[in-house]
Amino acid sequence: MKRLITFLCLSLFMMAGLFAQVPAADAEKAYTILEATDDILAYHGDYSATVSLVIEKPGKAKESVQYKIFQRTDKNLMTIVQLFPEADKGNGFLRDNDNIWSYDPISRKFTHTSIKEALGNSDVKLDDIEQSENTWRVNYNIDSIESGTLGKYDVWIITISAKTNEPSYAKTKYYIQKELNLVRKYEDYSGSDRLMRTTLLPSYKQFPEGYVPVQIIVRDELNPGENTTQIIDKLSFSALPDRIFTKAYLEGLN
Repeated sequence: MKRLITFLCLSLFMMAGLFAQVPAADAEKAYTILEATDDILAYHGDYSATVSLVIEKPGKAKESVQYKIFQRTDKNLMTIVQLFPEADKGNGFLRDNDNIWSYDPISRKFTHTSIKEALGNSDVKLDDIEQSENTWRVNYNIDSIESGTLGKYDVWIITISAKTNEPSYAKTKYYIQKELNLVRKYEDYSGSDRLMRTTLLPSYKQFPEGYVPVQIIVRDELNPGENTTQIIDKLSFSALPDRIFTKAYLEGLN
């Protein structure tokens, strides 16, 4: 009898999982919309930009941090160099596909790290900065897709869950402006469905190559009042020399 009850419980659990799945047509629609959010951005091939972070934490003075980022999206190459504050100038990160290193100019040592590492003392992670070719179908399952509104925008609300270890969060809910397929907001959740982080993208700039979110606000939901505002400027989409994506390049800056 115990075996029968166990079998029935497992069967019901499996059936519930099947019924909870998004219909294939809806999942395909959601993936297509998410891929369109990548296609409309200007990040295709080589680009460089300055990324300034303003970090706000309750009871502390605002902190400003600045980085120069170089990326070759079609080769999954990325170099980040810290420009400010002066005491941390020259700190860097280097990515070559799945290999990611942080660089300390004082010790002149490279240390293997993760795409989930935060930039300085901010709420921004390396995978927020990186603009790799889309991996929606590889790294995520579609949990739901629905139509809604966000302020003045008509949006698609798409919830996805991680199916690999690559994403920083177990689940993310995206609010995507229908007219242009621009992400206007997303919420990151833990495996227990706790809201961890909210990211707002209120301002985009259009270039011949596509759109760029030039202001991004990241709100730490676990620590009320803790926010990081990310400003992107000095963008260039010119071809970059290969040497920028090497350890020797970071070593040669100091």
